[in-house]
Amino acid sequence: MMSGSAKAQSLMERLATGRVMVSDGATWTYLQQHGLESWQCAEEFNVTNGDVVKGMASAYFDAGAEMVLTNTFGGNRYSLAKYDLGDRVTEFNREAVLLAKSQAGPGRYVVGSVGPLGEFPLPLGRVHQDDMRAAYVEQVKALAEGGADALLFETLRVIEEAVIAIKAAKEHTDLPVMASMVFDRSVDGFITIMGVSPAQAMEALQQAGADVVGANCGNGIEDMVAVAREIQSASSAYTIIHSNAGIPSIKDADIVYPESPEYMAPQFAELAQMGISIIGGCCGTGPEHIRALRAAL
Repeated sequence: MMSGSAKAQSLMERLATGRVMVSDGATWTYLQQHGLESWQCAEEFNVTNGDVVKGMASAYFDAGAEMVLTNTFGGNRYSLAKYDLGDRVTEFNREAVLLAKSQAGPGRYVVGSVGPLGEFPLPLGRVHQDDMRAAYVEQVKALAEGGADALLFETLRVIEEAVIAIKAAKEHTDLPVMASMVFDRSVDGFITIMGVSPAQAMEALQQAGADVVGANCGNGIEDMVAVAREIQSASSAYTIIHSNAGIPSIKDADIVYPESPEYMAPQFAELAQMGISIIGGCCGTGPEHIRALRAAL
């Protein structure tokens, strides 16, 4: 078993206080505002532009976040292979943790971000479950070795993949595990792309061993409040919500997210009032959104 830092258990103790934990905002949005081009590998920035990645962690901590995510969302062998960087999983993930931890003072936590592999497991897709598990094991072990305080599997859309990921982390690290799904509004309510409801998803995530469950991405704050109500009523675990700053549009060749910090702040407070354990931002949010979230609490 790989060990995390001494903070790993204290992160769970912090959640046990019942006070809302403020998370960070978007990673890619920040990096794109600080030099990352659309064709570049964000995870490679950990070794080529480390000062930018450190600056991101510092900006979110300074804005009031108690935990920040590592720049490792696509740090698995399948995603990195698209840039011919599939053999650098361990390097990129370890370095990402070290960069973020260099900015984390007392009472601040660094959580390893792990996104989907971009492939579906058999029989839904073409990747064998054992190969998918091996890819997740490789990444989570590197994050644990770097000293991450917890792991967050985020932007997951397929329950079968989520279960594989959670079990890989539980079997190969001793870190707390968070899992966050994407739900879209449909005529039948909020569901994943495979038609799974929030209640069904939360049950599966908890049965797989997740310590914290929730949702991120795909929706603006109003819909995320609605999703959060379903999650909160269906889950006995700690919960996490990372909301987009609305649905993006293209303006003058730029991606624009419509929801300002001032617009999102009252609904961040609503999430806190309903008992969500961890609240933060996803696509389109930045340090100013987290500062507004902190003020709203």
